[in-house]
Amino acid sequence: MTTSRTEAFDAVDVIVAKRDGKVLTDAQIDWVIDAYTRGVVAEEQMAALNMAILLNGMTRAEISRWTAAMIASGERMDFSGLSRPTSDKHSTGGVGDKITLPLAPLVAVFDVAVPQLSGRGLGHTGGTLDKLESIPGWRAALTNDEMMAQLEHLGAVICQAGSGLAPADRKLYALRDVTGTVEAIPLIASSIMSKKIAEGTGALVLDVKVGSGAFMKDLDRARELARTMVDLGTDAGVRTVALLTDMSTPLGLTAGNALEVRESVEVLAGGGPRDVVDLTVALAVEMLAAAHKPVGEDEVRAALADGRAMDVWNRMIEAQEGDPHAELPWATETQDVVAPADGVLTRLDAYDIGIAAWRLGAGRARREDPVQAGAGVVMHAKPGDTVRKGQPLLTLHTDTPEKFGRALEALDGAFDVTAGAGFTPTPLVLDRLSGF
Repeated sequence: MTTSRTEAFDAVDVIVAKRDGKVLTDAQIDWVIDAYTRGVVAEEQMAALNMAILLNGMTRAEISRWTAAMIASGERMDFSGLSRPTSDKHSTGGVGDKITLPLAPLVAVFDVAVPQLSGRGLGHTGGTLDKLESIPGWRAALTNDEMMAQLEHLGAVICQAGSGLAPADRKLYALRDVTGTVEAIPLIASSIMSKKIAEGTGALVLDVKVGSGAFMKDLDRARELARTMVDLGTDAGVRTVALLTDMSTPLGLTAGNALEVRESVEVLAGGGPRDVVDLTVALAVEMLAAAHKPVGEDEVRAALADGRAMDVWNRMIEAQEGDPHAELPWATETQDVVAPADGVLTRLDAYDIGIAAWRLGAGRARREDPVQAGAGVVMHAKPGDTVRKGQPLLTLHTDTPEKFGRALEALDGAFDVTAGAGFTPTPLVLDRLSGF
């Protein structure tokens, strides 16, 4: 015989409270997240509540409780048994953002463990796991025991997040996507931070992207999101700091999976594009300081130059059954986009480059879509560089040449070449917010 459970609240009462601008109680929040996860609160009811949150906002206490309730919907990892402190990084996503790849082994050099649970790409922003899966043999899925062993012995792991972390967020994320509530800052912040806090790291550095290629186009909105996430981390006892970084121009000179791995290896070998190196170093310094292991910028740069970070990278890849020395895939077809005139490249739009890489096969429109390991865009110049008419600015890579047409459409208006123009670069790091 089955018995029906008496629910503590009625979903309509919770919706009406937020619709009318009231502050939800802890008990209401705990119940509605749990009941939605169990299927008691219907999709249309949670959609209505999400819209009420979008329109009326939430207090810091409400967002903190909402996040805690999502964490409580699943398991929480515990790294307290490790012999070293933990520090993690989360990026809100951008074009050419391969920073996790050199960053994790670099921080591990200084005896701080980096549990980097990552995802796959969707739309114009690339996914860290997609990049790493272009390495022959590399395995994204690890058990908790495998992850803990790798963190203890090597100091860093980049792998797929388990399904047990914040399962309420998976339902809410999908619902927000189809109900016009993706932009609600309380829901964005709680989505990101519920997973990060559940991962169990002791310190967290947030890389909040701003600009055309980022989720947040506006600096003030990005700052509000960063402040909200820093407050959530602080309230949960995680030492949290956020850097707001420019994403009006792609990071580095590549956008695409194997292309970005090659560039990351260049950085680990002491070379690579200056912006990728500078941001990797800036985030490493922040991660180490947040983990109570402060290291100066010069010493962090030295760990890239002298091969110590590369040694950790090689061991990380091998531990997950990849071959760090294997040849990475190349696309079978390429096509150049050339400079239309002599002058200075004054703009290279990150969003347009990201869309082009996506259309070439580097990204996916649906989560189940495959990606091409070798597809993407190589940039031969960055804003501020002098170029000559006919010089290749971009090289498009794909295994399916019929994709060139749509990629070229995305690049129509993606860059400006101006004769005799002065150029003032945008700073890479636009702001810093700390919770400690």
